[in-house]
Amino acid sequence: MAGQEDRDALQGSNTVLSWYDRTRPMFIDLVGDYAGKELFLVEGDSLLRVCFEDERIDFGDGFQLLHAVYVVERFLENLVKRHCQFHIAFFEENAELCIPPGTAGAHRSRYLLVRSIIKRHLAIHLPDAHPNLQVNVFPTLKSPEFQDYLRLCPIHFVMAHDGSPKSITSAPGVLPLDADTQPADDDEKWTKILLRGMIRSFNVHRLNVALINRIEFRDSKVFTMIIESFIPRRATKLTMGVNFADAIREARKLLEQSRKTSDIEASFDDQDLEKVSEAFSEEELNESYCLATYAVSKILKQQECDVFLASAFILHSVIIKHIPLSQRRLPLITFDKDFEEQVESFLEAVSEVCQNAVEDKRWNELMASEEFDCDSIDLIDGRLFRAVMQAMCDNSLHGVVPRAAQPDWALLSGLVTELGEVTLSLAGSIEPAFSKSTADKTDFEEKAEELTVLPFTNSVFDKHLECIQVKTDESLAVRFSAMKIYRETTHWHNHRKPLNPKYAPAAKVSKWRNPLRTNQFYMKEMTTYAASLTGAKGKALEPETMTVGPKRLVKLVEEKPEKAAGKSKKDEAQDTPQKSGAAKKGTKKAAAGLSKKDQMIADNKERKGSSESDKAFTAWSTIMKGLDAVSDNQDRYLRTVDYLNVLDSSKTMFLEADIHTYMIQSLLNWWATYCKGGKKAEGYFIVALIWTTVREICTSSSSISKENIQHVTKLCTLLGITNALTSFDKLTPIDRKLSFVFKYPPPTLDLRIEVSQTEFQLDYCGPYMDRMLDAKPDPRVSSFVPDGWQRDVLDQLDANKSVFVVAPTSAGKTFISFYAMEQVLRADNDGVLVYVAPTKALVNQIAAEIQGRFSKKFPVPGKGVWAIHTRDYRVNNSTGCQILVTVPHILQIMLLSPSNAKSWAPRVRRIIFDEIHSIGQAEDGVVWEQLLLLAPCPIVALSATVGNPEEFNDWLKDTQKALGSDLKMIQHPTRYSDLRKYMYEPPKVFQFSGLGKSYGVGLGLDGLLGFDAFHPASSLVDKSRGMPDDLALEPRDCLSLWKAMCKFQDANYPVPQSLNPEKALPPCIRKADIFKWEKELKKLLLQWLADRKSPIDKVVKELTPTMNTPALLTSDKAPSSNSSVSDGEQIDPYDLCSTTLPLLYQLHKRRALPAILFNYDRSQCERIAETVLKQLVAAETIWKEGPQWKKLMEGYEKWKEQKDKKTRKPAKPAKKTKGEDDEGGSKVDRMREESSDGASAYDLFDPEAPQEDFSFANPKALQKAELDEYIRALRWKNVKEELLDLLRRGIGVHHAGMNRKYRQCVEMLFRRGFLRVVIATGTLTLGINMPCATVVFCGNSVYLTALNFRQAAGRSGRRGFDLLGNVVFQGISRERASRLLSSRLPELTGHFPITTTLVLRLFTLLHDSKSSPYAVRAVNSLLSQPRLYLGGQSFKEQVLHHLRFSIEYLRRNELLGPAGEPVNFTSCVSHLYYTENSSFAFHALLKGGYFHKLCADIETKPTVVLDQLILVMCHLFGRRDCRIVDDPEEAEAIRRSPSVVYLKPMPEAAAKILRQHNTDTLDVFTTYVKTFAAQHVKEEERYLPLTHIPVGFVQPSANGKVNGHAVANGSAHPTKPTSEEDTFDFLPSLPAPHARSTFVALSGLGDEFATIDDLCSSTREGVFLESAVIPHLEIHPDESKTPLNAYILDFYMHGSLDPLEKANGIRKSDVWFLLNDFSMVLATIATSIALHLGLGTDADPEMLDVMGAGDAAENDADEKVAAATITDAPTTQALTNQAAAPVKKSKKVVDDWDAGEDALVAQEDYLKSEGLNGTGATDDEEYDKLMNVYKAFRKLKSEFDEKFHAIFA
Repeated sequence: MAGQEDRDALQGSNTVLSWYDRTRPMFIDLVGDYAGKELFLVEGDSLLRVCFEDERIDFGDGFQLLHAVYVVERFLENLVKRHCQFHIAFFEENAELCIPPGTAGAHRSRYLLVRSIIKRHLAIHLPDAHPNLQVNVFPTLKSPEFQDYLRLCPIHFVMAHDGSPKSITSAPGVLPLDADTQPADDDEKWTKILLRGMIRSFNVHRLNVALINRIEFRDSKVFTMIIESFIPRRATKLTMGVNFADAIREARKLLEQSRKTSDIEASFDDQDLEKVSEAFSEEELNESYCLATYAVSKILKQQECDVFLASAFILHSVIIKHIPLSQRRLPLITFDKDFEEQVESFLEAVSEVCQNAVEDKRWNELMASEEFDCDSIDLIDGRLFRAVMQAMCDNSLHGVVPRAAQPDWALLSGLVTELGEVTLSLAGSIEPAFSKSTADKTDFEEKAEELTVLPFTNSVFDKHLECIQVKTDESLAVRFSAMKIYRETTHWHNHRKPLNPKYAPAAKVSKWRNPLRTNQFYMKEMTTYAASLTGAKGKALEPETMTVGPKRLVKLVEEKPEKAAGKSKKDEAQDTPQKSGAAKKGTKKAAAGLSKKDQMIADNKERKGSSESDKAFTAWSTIMKGLDAVSDNQDRYLRTVDYLNVLDSSKTMFLEADIHTYMIQSLLNWWATYCKGGKKAEGYFIVALIWTTVREICTSSSSISKENIQHVTKLCTLLGITNALTSFDKLTPIDRKLSFVFKYPPPTLDLRIEVSQTEFQLDYCGPYMDRMLDAKPDPRVSSFVPDGWQRDVLDQLDANKSVFVVAPTSAGKTFISFYAMEQVLRADNDGVLVYVAPTKALVNQIAAEIQGRFSKKFPVPGKGVWAIHTRDYRVNNSTGCQILVTVPHILQIMLLSPSNAKSWAPRVRRIIFDEIHSIGQAEDGVVWEQLLLLAPCPIVALSATVGNPEEFNDWLKDTQKALGSDLKMIQHPTRYSDLRKYMYEPPKVFQFSGLGKSYGVGLGLDGLLGFDAFHPASSLVDKSRGMPDDLALEPRDCLSLWKAMCKFQDANYPVPQSLNPEKALPPCIRKADIFKWEKELKKLLLQWLADRKSPIDKVVKELTPTMNTPALLTSDKAPSSNSSVSDGEQIDPYDLCSTTLPLLYQLHKRRALPAILFNYDRSQCERIAETVLKQLVAAETIWKEGPQWKKLMEGYEKWKEQKDKKTRKPAKPAKKTKGEDDEGGSKVDRMREESSDGASAYDLFDPEAPQEDFSFANPKALQKAELDEYIRALRWKNVKEELLDLLRRGIGVHHAGMNRKYRQCVEMLFRRGFLRVVIATGTLTLGINMPCATVVFCGNSVYLTALNFRQAAGRSGRRGFDLLGNVVFQGISRERASRLLSSRLPELTGHFPITTTLVLRLFTLLHDSKSSPYAVRAVNSLLSQPRLYLGGQSFKEQVLHHLRFSIEYLRRNELLGPAGEPVNFTSCVSHLYYTENSSFAFHALLKGGYFHKLCADIETKPTVVLDQLILVMCHLFGRRDCRIVDDPEEAEAIRRSPSVVYLKPMPEAAAKILRQHNTDTLDVFTTYVKTFAAQHVKEEERYLPLTHIPVGFVQPSANGKVNGHAVANGSAHPTKPTSEEDTFDFLPSLPAPHARSTFVALSGLGDEFATIDDLCSSTREGVFLESAVIPHLEIHPDESKTPLNAYILDFYMHGSLDPLEKANGIRKSDVWFLLNDFSMVLATIATSIALHLGLGTDADPEMLDVMGAGDAAENDADEKVAAATITDAPTTQALTNQAAAPVKKSKKVVDDWDAGEDALVAQEDYLKSEGLNGTGATDDEEYDKLMNVYKAFRKLKSEFDEKFHAIFA
């Protein structure tokens, strides 16, 4: 590093730039994926700089202040309406940074004036419009004021500008940083250094920075680049810090020198103040009048200007107030050079004087005290000022001010006389030698445009489009071309079918490609997967066989509700809830639902019961002998728990009470050891276990003896926990001796707890409390007792209604889906239920669960229960199954597929949308929204994390109503198990030498070294944010909160007595009591939060731990291993790789594994895992050199010898005793063997395998043979060896970049308990059933958002496994953790769902299904429903109007015929729907014949053709902008790398076609805006978009209408008043625009637009235009300012990964996905052209089989494995006639004579008609040309894929 440091020091100014070039920003959906509802800070000067760079604002001669203000407000309004929460901060030291580099020195003061005015305007007017939007001003970044602000308002990140210039024309050469470059470049360089220096200082202070100049507003989303913060290393911190500070100081100095100021005395001094106050106090003024008069008089007094300019300026100020905005679109009038210089310096002086005044506190106080209107935003209109001077010169004023303006003119000229001692006059001046205008005569004429569209009519769409009045173009040319027969998309299918359609070409079958075998292979995988899901003790689930007909309900016995068992986590995890059938035959519980005959049998069994019970007790006494031999109380207790868990239910009946009492005996002895040592406080967790065991006895339904009751009662009295006892009335105690002698500790020992019982329960028994809320048995549910909300859901499903369920993770949502599935399976054999999940991992899991739960016999072959269908693989038949599990894209294709419209879609009975909040995502959200609008049946929507459930529910309700279903929202607020949060502080040093033994059965991680419990209320640092609704407090949190509030209460803020837990809670506390108490506590807490004066800060401080307390190891057992935290290697606390093993070691000691570690960076996940692996292996190697290992090996050798002797004797067959099923018996035997010393420790010993102390695996959970099987399968898939070694040591890595099979393996092995550590990205957060004891958030990330935090934390402590989940923050600061805990969920906002491609696909659906009822319904439902878009109100007319113009676009581009029939290349475009916009550009080139020409030489010059083709494709698909590099070293590295990096321009022929396409599209949508505005927007636009301040004069209405006439195209001039001098006719106003905003028109712009972006960003208010759904592609360098990244082209050329990361700057973890996506595009194009040509491909018309090369490779590997492992798959001889490469049949050879005959006739007719229309090109020519295009794409795809395979194989 040292060398690097010196270099940096030398470069000085370059340090900042080279640091910045090394950062790797991420492109992200700002609100959805990152900010949510978090507060962020917009840096004011960055905001101004990005707005001032808008070239449309006239900052030059026609100085337009108001336009600039409008642009700033429009930008902020774009953020606000997309739910951003932010403050704005201006730093005075940065004032110069708002000025775009290269600005002329004389204009500098203008920018500073605008800055001051905007600052003041926002500060005054924002509070009314948006009270949460604060504007702050600070002197400097380092100022104490700003530091205080940061403490008070913890902001999430900062939005700033990075100084990159707006447009970059060529691939940037790096500028030498010498002094002799032109000044603009210097200017740019210095501002860059200052802005980037600011970004770095935010970064160092742990604030991420979002780039304001990279923002894209797309639909309801905001996208931008994020630069992640970092923690500088200490060594570099000092030297770098100094260098940076120097560089920045230097840059600031140079910048200030370069920008000279004028020589006028402009400051606002005391005597000015005095004069002004006196002059203004008498008058009725506003701020802009005050500023104008003050400035003019001050300049006149210094004799810096003449009276003519001063008079013109004052008159212009008066006129501004008297004419409407619409009249202020003026041409720019310029004068001769000398006079221009005068005007220039006058404006400069005015700007400086005004700016100084506005910045002065005294001026602002004066304005406030006089209550003058703050309207300085309209202070200067440069164009109007020039027009006034011209009028004065050519005397068109006749020396008179128009009547309306006379009073104000008199007033202001009077004030100027008073202040400046000069009299103003309206006389002209002879100074200007001439003047010229930018407008000519034609510009002043209103153009009467005929806005027309092409004819279109379609019965289904027409009724929706009635409300839109647009003229159709009926001209002859249009009518004539309408006669042209459109070539339907299926044209060649019909004319060139080489085979009779009855015999479809058979699929190819080969040794490697046998679909049946592959399916068998997947089914086998699924079955193993299902077995892991249900943890069914080594056996796969017993699926229930479904029959059509009503379900047999379970008869109900009044049964005790589900108990919250007091088991330790480890045991809980193994004890998954048993499936239905928990009641064994022969018990009363089971007998209740039986027939007479069965009843008798049951009674007989009852008599036999006594002998059964004897047997049970005999078995128990044997077990007890073994247990008594265990000396350690804790161990004995745990073994007893294990025994009870595996006991079968018939024995549990008799033994349960005794076994519980036996457990209490062990716990009591253990507690006594703490009492003897005087360490009661440390042993309370044991008393909590006694408490919960007593509760078990009291609530159990098993038989109980009087002696049990006696001991329990005595014990509770001794310990002082009598509240645990509730009546035993329900139980009739029997006379039976206790099966062992209960021993009490000596009476002298005091066993009582030393706190009150209420406190003890709250502090220690929270997790064990009874969780029943309103659960009642329900005949529809056999496996558990459902809560009220769950029964409500079932009622809705039974009534065939829709439901929207919002309930936290682990609340029990999953069973709803299975109930709905069962309904469909039992109803008939045809109905279909579709389950939509957001991720493939979830799809696999749900399918596996279905496989495990249901089976069904179908009367006809070819049907099945379930199928999976995702983009990259399929299992079973997706249209022949009853339950389809899929992802949104595929369901959308299936619902829009014409071939399904008549057969499959109408059979869909219900759709389940799991994790419905995915509708908020940027990538697929719009597909979810379209699916909800298309759903042909009732739905179930499930989610744990919706920020605005009520709003979302209203929208869902409306959409469902429109579809004819009722929807009910059912919310359940509480989790089943509590989550306890901890901060982890790694030790300073750590020496690992083995894991050693786990101990401690207390829950949670309290007292472990380095873990600090985190009280949820201590996260409420920022009071302004309030408290999220779902901030949950567990009982002990409520207690500590109540205590803290009591401690700091005072007379004004008392804590009511009713909140005292002794009063508020019953003696034996249940979870339901806690919920009530918690609610009341939170109510008070919220009141305190909302009140600034309340003692809330003290409370929060009290709940925040001060420093790490030295950990107490709560155990009377030392760990056997000697890993140490007191000596060993130094640990870097910020390095996740080195802090992870110490963390896992502690979790292991406390039995808090299994754990999932979430880190959102794929490569980091792998690095952490590999580091842990190295550490484990290294420690094991050292250990194996020691004496223990030697001894072990000697013993092992002896044991082997003995075993060899034994195996020679024949073994006796074991006899199976009655009453023991295999499972029970073998388990009991095993227990017996383990407790006696018969078994040898060497049975499971394998010297080759990882040793127990150096592995997190749990060898008992999986047989070695099984593990080997998994590993063998993964080797087939080329999984890295390190990953396999990690698996052996119980560690998995899980992220989307991993091989699918490996990911499944990790999921299964984790669920089975073999893997106990998984390191994962967000792939596991969504709904995956991977319960764990602890979730660790491992390192901070941009992707760790409120939503992801809740989803991921929810994996810990799952229902039926853990009573408490742990959540640990590792490598995350306390502030950040607080922010996550107290964050609110983002609101779901919709998208603009009617995209152009969707319109096209709807027409295809209608047309190809012959307008089937299903298709008509789909269209109607999509078009007649409200939108979820932006803030919700339904943009009905807007959407339909937009739709009409999307249709117009498709008509003009020859994709739709006049009646909406899809024609020409429709199918190619719709198949590329997922690349929307790029797909239309591709179509433009295809239609324009560009590819036909290019590919003509594919046979002769393949290389040349492919090189051009890939270049064009890179311009269209997978587009990423390039970063501009300033650091010479970086630039040099790029130059040396094999990558080109900057994509070279598109070939001119292609660019020309695309430019034309963009122009045509612009034309279509400009017409849209004009017609829409003419029809719907009547009032004048005069309110600013954000503050809603009105500007300009309002016309009094003539005859009641705003405009007397011609609403649509007429001029906006009012009817003229009669008297001449009353009007402002001397102004050369241009016609007011219809489409463009009047604010933008101030700079002279009319209704001609340059680009789509220009159109979208300056349309007038009230017109809705979503640029994201306008089919255009920005071409570099015409429209997009930055060059594109050539990464795809580069990869195609050099085929290596390294340069992509280093030179192209693509993150390693993204490469596979980006290349796979591109490969998928090529595959789609090739296949769709083949379909278009009617080639005999076996692809289905929906092209569901098309996939990227990466996915294809995975599937090929699966097929190979299948071939190797599954032998007997049927291959039929009939399938071998494989289709050869497509041969174009000549017309003579026809297989099926009739079909051929028809085809010939039709073809000839077609050619004749084409010939008549003069299109000339015969069909065959066109066919051949297209054939070449097809060949070229196929070749390109195979070459690209080959390179792709080569690096990822």
